[in-house]
Amino acid sequence: MFEPFNLTGKYAVVIGGAGGIGRAIAGGLLQSGAAVGIASRNMDGLNEAAESLRKLADGRVEVFQVDASDEASIVRLAAEVVKSFGRIDILVNAQGFNTKGPALEFDMAEWDRLYAVNVRGVMMSCKVFGRYMVDQGGGKILNLSSVRGIRANAGGNSAYCSSKAAVDLITKSVATELAKNNVQVNALGPALIATKMMEKVMAEPGRAEQYTRNIPMGRLGKVEDVVGAAVFLASPAADFITGQVLYIDGGLTAAG
Repeated sequence: MFEPFNLTGKYAVVIGGAGGIGRAIAGGLLQSGAAVGIASRNMDGLNEAAESLRKLADGRVEVFQVDASDEASIVRLAAEVVKSFGRIDILVNAQGFNTKGPALEFDMAEWDRLYAVNVRGVMMSCKVFGRYMVDQGGGKILNLSSVRGIRANAGGNSAYCSSKAAVDLITKSVATELAKNNVQVNALGPALIATKMMEKVMAEPGRAEQYTRNIPMGRLGKVEDVVGAAVFLASPAADFITGQVLYIDGGLTAAG
């Protein structure tokens, strides 16, 4: 029987899996039956995240250390994941960060640091894990993009917005190349998500209203809003979908 959202028997790795959105996606994959590995540089954060995931659902959770800006580290991660799980069916690239600064004064060293993770890191992960998926006959890659990949923001976000635009085109380009190998590559494009990291910012007077002004649904996204879309794109239900960016934005991009 076709079970479109059942991930039982699948093996997933979430790079950036200790962060708010990455951890939530890892939890959704785990609850849908997948064995899940989470990876980042911070082992303390990974171990704490793994403990919370094990409380969320029964299933296998592994932790792996990686520097997403270093190709040799990603190569080691892929080898460790495949050695531990035997194969890799789902890769989620949830790594990334934002550094703000006026365009005319932006520190280019900081620009390079952001691009090393947000863009180069995503491409290297697609490249390295994609090889395993091609060799094993298929797989799914899910990149975390943003509405800021197609909508600019005047708050000093030239580096972040352009990095997410790059992620969108990496997603489409790699998807086109790997389609013949039964590897589907898609991206999630959320609007601002109310992670724990954002709680302090949102508590500032008028800040929540500022962010939700142009969102037709009138609220920020929640991490839970991202999970269903991620599970869908990782599942058999999305076997004929590739090269797409799915916006989780309360109508923001539809409103123009």
